[in-house]
Amino acid sequence: MADKTATAASRADFKIRPRTDKRTWITDTILRDSHQSLLATRMRTADMLEVASMLDKVGYWSLEAWGGATFDSCLRFLKEDPWERLKLLRKAIPNTRLQMLLRGQNLVGYRHYSDDVVKKFVERAARNGVDVFRIFDALNDMRNIEVAVRAAKESKGIVEATLCYTTSPVHTHEGFVELALKLVKMGADTICIKDMAGLLTPVAAFDLVTKMRARVGLPIHIHSHDSSGLASMSYLKAIEAGADIVDTAISSLASGTSQPPTESIVAALNGSPYSTGLDLGLLAEIADRFRDIRRKYKKFESEYTAINPKTLVVQIPGGMISNLANQLREQNALDKMDEVFEEIPRVRKDMGYPPLVTPTSQVVGTQATLNVLMGERYKVITSETRNYFKGLYGNPPGPIDETARKLAIGDEKSIACRPADLLEPELDKVIRDIDGKAKSIEDVLSYALFPMVALEFFEQRDNGKLEPEPLEEETQPEAEHAVPHLAPSEFNVTVHGENYKIKVAGAGHRVEGKRPFFISIDGKLEEVMIESLTEVIPTTAGEIERSSITQSIRPKARKEGDVTTPIPGKVTSIKVGVGSKVSEGDTVLTVEAMKMENEVHTPITGVVKKVLVKLGDSVNPDETLMEVEKE
Repeated sequence: MADKTATAASRADFKIRPRTDKRTWITDTILRDSHQSLLATRMRTADMLEVASMLDKVGYWSLEAWGGATFDSCLRFLKEDPWERLKLLRKAIPNTRLQMLLRGQNLVGYRHYSDDVVKKFVERAARNGVDVFRIFDALNDMRNIEVAVRAAKESKGIVEATLCYTTSPVHTHEGFVELALKLVKMGADTICIKDMAGLLTPVAAFDLVTKMRARVGLPIHIHSHDSSGLASMSYLKAIEAGADIVDTAISSLASGTSQPPTESIVAALNGSPYSTGLDLGLLAEIADRFRDIRRKYKKFESEYTAINPKTLVVQIPGGMISNLANQLREQNALDKMDEVFEEIPRVRKDMGYPPLVTPTSQVVGTQATLNVLMGERYKVITSETRNYFKGLYGNPPGPIDETARKLAIGDEKSIACRPADLLEPELDKVIRDIDGKAKSIEDVLSYALFPMVALEFFEQRDNGKLEPEPLEEETQPEAEHAVPHLAPSEFNVTVHGENYKIKVAGAGHRVEGKRPFFISIDGKLEEVMIESLTEVIPTTAGEIERSSITQSIRPKARKEGDVTTPIPGKVTSIKVGVGSKVSEGDTVLTVEAMKMENEVHTPITGVVKKVLVKLGDSVNPDETLMEVEKE
């Protein structure tokens, strides 16, 4: 077992080790990436704290405990304050470095934030307990991590500057080495090779680390996922080539789309010059505890998180697979998973082969999902897809497809500058907007990153009604022509022995006695003109129509200047007000659907005469959200 005093010293006194020391260090991802990859990021803080003191005794180089999707998931699903989680973990794990995953200018969100928000977020993260900042940009655009790196250095954090590994016609090992040298000049303390999709083969790992070791003097940290079953072998070859640190996960939440098992890597290195020195007995005890904890989250398990060498073809990262499966399940379209897998590489090629890691994995994955669900490529385009083609995420690694670009942004030109240079300082405005609702600067930052989700969280917190998703999955009987109450607008219907999954997303305005319902049937969204839901859903559907479905409460879109949404969702931003002058195609508001923001545009040039929505409103296609008149 590692000496606890030595562990404490290693946390407080980081320094680059001499090259004669071949010991391999371990970062365990049990508190972040492992459950993000296997359990859709749903592990609760209480379950982490239950094992925290044991984790602190191991002697890890670090514990990855924060960042990535955990911030959003805490607020959105678990109804926990992510900042409070960090404070509690820091208190419970005083002797081991805590590490976070930071998406450069995207922080832990899905868009670029202004420099003042980035600096304040990093400063508060360090103040609340983060020791190591693993900082990356999804496109490996170094301009997008400069501010975060400087902020982490100013906060006395350890900067683990990161390159996102992928394979494509435009990526080479020599190119990755050049990126690593740029990270060294930027002030990195360690270099991480982040293989989020499990694409790093043993031969490639040895070659890449050998080439990087010849020119880079900093510790090299390898992060991979066992999605293809290769990660353990790749780790061993990377270590032989000179890698210093590897990411693993306690075995009860390891392998598949998670990291290789900690105990297996420790055992494999025992008796070699690369031995970790960690206690297998203690690790086995920790594994038993997390094995019991994992059973609570069976609801979020997915058949798509096991080892599958097909990932070498589709190149989907571990966390993306479990969250994508959960997203499709929510749309009653889990049976479309293979079609989405086939569409993702096509969308990725259209976008110039971006590495698939948040947020580009969400951009590519959600767009591919919409392409499949809509039955037509780019029929519905998310705001994030448009922003990607505009260059607002940075420079893509390769050339983009002109047909896809034109569908996304028309004749608009892409930007050439650092995307964040276009952003005005946001922090002061956010503080004014959230006045009276925020209890701390951390609340302000939560709102800056996830406005609607944070506001809902604050309101529920203030009213004492923070209730996370239930862990126990409810089971409902199925009967022919029956409507199980899985949710007010979701049904499993059996007709003549055939099962259909139906979800009613919204209802429009009556036309000649019939009303349009926006219905997902086995995952495909359709607009159906019917008198009543009882025409397609027997028995109690009439009651449900009257009481539960979100029906249009605004005028039907009829005039050429009526602004409407192409897909049901919730209003997340309103860009203009009454009296604003707009040009055809301008974004006037955004609607969130499937955790992505979809831009809504004005159909004509003119002046906004009426705004018929407010933030948080649920809206349907065919209803008027704004009225624009020609001047």
